[in-house]
Parts: sequence; structure tokens; C-alpha cells
Amino acid sequence: MEQLILVFYVLLSAAMVGLILIQQGKGADVGASFGAGASQTVFGSVGAGNVLTRSTAILATLFFVASIGLAVMAKHKAEAAREGGIPVAAELQPGDNAAAPAAEVPAAAVSTDTPSAPASDIPSAGDAPVSEPAVQSANETPAAADIPAKQ
Repeated sequence: MEQLILVFYVLLSAAMVGLILIQQGKGADVGASFGAGASQTVFGSVGAGNVLTRSTAILATLFFVASIGLAVMAKHKAEAAREGGIPVAAELQPGDNAAAPAAEVPAAAVSTDTPSAPASDIPSAGDAPVSEPAVQSANETPAAADIPAKQ
């Protein structure tokens, strides 16, 4: 049933686009009243304005009804899926013991093939030289060696 309504929905939308594109705008009536565009219209200068307008209104109403029908069907489908026994994760309480028993947890493999780094290769904090950063106040001017020469 949903597939049938969906096909009808697509055909309605294509028909509405076609009908809207066939219609003339309100500005075209001014030129048609002086005879400028009457030969290019299918139905004459006044012709089928009411027919196209009414058929567009009917198609728009059917389009909205089909939209509401699809929305109702989607709602019922979602409710059926919710009630269909989808498992919900249980919340753990603070007192529950969620950890696996120790017998079920495998022990990590210890490998003795990996050599460790010798202690002498590891730098210590006392080996690095410490120097004070140079601080220049806002009032001091930079030294003459810091200013590039003009060329």
C-alpha cells in the first residue's frame, strides 16, 4: 500500500510541475491584451486560465493528502518497530558488579624478547644546561647590532 501511494505521490508531483510550467504569469496578460502574445498561447489570450488554475489546485490538494497519508503510514511503521521487541540496553546500578570474573579474563602475554634501554642512555634533568631568558623592558631601545643597516 505504501509503495502504491509513493508512486502516486511521484506522479502527482511531476504533473504539478508540468501544470505550473504551462501557466502564464500575471505580467503576460498585459501584453496579450494588446495582441502581442495571443498567437503564441495554446488556448488563446484568455483561454484556459481557469482550467489550469483549478487543475493545479486539485493536484496540490491531492499532493497534500498523499503527504499526510505517507506521514501517517511512516508513524505507524515506526510504532510497530518500537513495539516489536527491539532490545533495550539495561542500565547498570551503582551497586551492580559489572566486571567479569577473573577466571574469564585472559592474562596478558609477557614477552622477554624485547630489550630494555640501558640506564645510561636516558637523559636526566640535571644534564641539561639552564639559561635565563633575556628580558627587554618596553623603555629600552634595541642595540645597534639588532637594527638592520639601510641600503
